[in-house]
Order: sequence, then C-alpha cells, then structure tokens
Amino acid sequence: MAGPLTGIKVLELESIGPAPFAGMLLADMGADVLVIDRPENTDLGLKRERWYDVMMRGKRSVTLDLKRGQSKDVALELIARADALIEGMRPGVMEKLGLGPDKALERNPKLVYGRMTGWGQTGPLAARAGHDINYIALAGVLNAFGRKGEAPVPPLNLVGDFGGGGMLLGFGVACGLLEAGRSGKGQVIDAAMTDGAALLAAMFSGFLAANTWSEERGANILDTGAPWYNVYETKDGKHVSIGAIEDRFYKELLVKLSAVEFLSLQHDRVSWPEMKARFVIIFKSKTRDDWVRAFEGSDACFAPVLSWSEAPRHPHNRARSSYISVKRVEQPAPAPRFSRTPAEVIHPPPERGEGGAQALKDWGFTEAEAKELRSRGLGTKT
Repeated sequence: MAGPLTGIKVLELESIGPAPFAGMLLADMGADVLVIDRPENTDLGLKRERWYDVMMRGKRSVTLDLKRGQSKDVALELIARADALIEGMRPGVMEKLGLGPDKALERNPKLVYGRMTGWGQTGPLAARAGHDINYIALAGVLNAFGRKGEAPVPPLNLVGDFGGGGMLLGFGVACGLLEAGRSGKGQVIDAAMTDGAALLAAMFSGFLAANTWSEERGANILDTGAPWYNVYETKDGKHVSIGAIEDRFYKELLVKLSAVEFLSLQHDRVSWPEMKARFVIIFKSKTRDDWVRAFEGSDACFAPVLSWSEAPRHPHNRARSSYISVKRVEQPAPAPRFSRTPAEVIHPPPERGEGGAQALKDWGFTEAEAKELRSRGLGTKT
C-alpha cells in the first residue's frame, strides 16, 4: 500500500532549511511533491549537490526562473493543479512575483498555501533577515540550553528550522488539506519559527506558572541541574546518558551504581553537588561499553551517547530499520509508521528538472500543454 498522502499534489518552491524539510515529510508520506527549482543554484548562498541533499528525497523537479518573462503564468498553471503549495520566501517576495496567496487562491480556490518564515508574515521583525539561532533566541528557548554558569548553547538548528519550522509547516499543511477536503476551500498557513519554537516549549510555560522551574540554566531537573538527569564521561572518553526521573527508576540507578547512600536524597537539591561528583567518579571507572553491559535489561533510564555514524548500527535501531540508505547516503527512515499505508522513500533527490516531464503528465497536462509550458521557460527532464 502507498503512504497516507498518496494522491496529494504539493508544489514546493526551492528554498533552504525548514520548507524543504516539510516537503520531505509530505513526500515520505506519499504526497507527489514537485519542486520549482531555479535553473541554476546561484542565489541561495550554498552550492548544494543534490545526491546528498536528503531533504529533497522522494520529490521531482522542474526548473523556472520566476523573475523572468512569462514565468508567473507558468507557475500559476502548476498552482492550478496543486492541492498545496510550500514557500519559504521573506514576506512580500511571493507577492512581488505575482504569486502571492490572493493570486494563487484566485486561480485555485482549494489551494492550501503554506508559508514558512522565521519571524512570521506580520510584526515589526517580519522583513528582517535571521536564522534559527535568532528565532529561538527571541522565543525564549535558546536561553534555557546550557550548563550552569555558562553561556547558552545553540542546539544545532533542530529547534527552529526543523522542529519549530518544518514540522510545524508540515502539520499545518496536513491540517489544511483535511479541512479543504471538507469545505472545498483553501487557506493560507503562516508558519513562523519563532511561534514554533515557543510552541515546543509549551510544557515549561506550565512549570513557570507553578513556580517549579528556574530560569537559571543548569538548575532544573531536565537541564543538567539534577545529577540523575545528565550526561557523564566514561573511562574511554565517551559518554552515557541517565534520565532516572521517577522514584523507582532512580532507586534502580543507585543500585546499579552502588550509590544507595543517596537513596532518600533524590530531590534534596543541597545534596545534588555531592551526588553529581560521586556519579562523575563512578562513571569514569568503566568504559561506555562496560556500562552498556552493566545496564543491560535495566529500567534505570540509561542509554549510551552515540554519534551519528554509530546510531544506525545500534541493535535496536537496526531491528526497527530506523535508518535506510538512499543512493549510498545513510539517513533516517520516514516516520511515524503506519500499519496499513506505510511511508517510504520512492526515489533519491532529483537533479534540477529531473522527473519533471513525467510529473507534468501525472498532474494532468497533455503533451501539447507541457510543450507550451516549456516554450515559456519551464525546464524538465525525464
């Protein structure tokens, strides 16, 4: 069986980061994602070869210079056949190109128009440049990452670009498609990374209101403040993770570490420095693999800290086929998993224009119509 979004046609405009990630999520789930690529990769600031551009997997491509000639009309022809559109331009850019929501929805009233930005479509910062680190900083999230007494540490670009950006947009598009199927009407999705990053931290809003969370870094149970929720170096210079929050798991941890003198002190913050110092010594007494064997079958909430190259080879990940190889590039498999309509990667990232000719046929264009689109600047390859 095909993925749960089979039959959905998504038009994606070339960009970097969160919008392509959202397109990948939809393509993994079976949507037919057609990317309007620039004829050449000259404007993005990054020279990306497609074979390793994992976020382009499962998609097809046409090329079109949206700043030239009759490109607007060509793009509108594609928009007319799409169920959803994804764009990651600064606010106002699509409008200047003549492809803003008003024009698109006029041409296709059922279109779900997904817009991905950092600051959002409105607000005093809307037109300003930025990147993940800036968006999560403004959302109050970056301030929480880091150890006590140290500067905040950017968590790569996972929280803004991908968690608070691409996943939020993908979720929004899926919701929009569901609603359009009922109402017969499209709408615009304003997905902002500042909003998404803040949303990911929803739980902590409750903690702050209940006065159970300190805004001081490294002073809480989930931010390395608690010794029993932390990362420790091992004898071989590697690391292990401990997350023994619940009482029964904490007790099992202490038994495994032969540190039962701390049994009644889990939430005694005065004892945390002494407990942490003791844990540091204990974990450095064995290698990471020694600790893996020691905690085998345990509920002490333990896991080795693996590198990206190690993770695909862990027995659990291998048993679940959590990683796949696409054109010799090892990468995460589609997720989540569906029992009846499983997701899959149907082909590797396309070169510019690759698969476009067949995509036009699949989207309902006759050969004469496709030829006419090519005459107006649309580039396709088989």
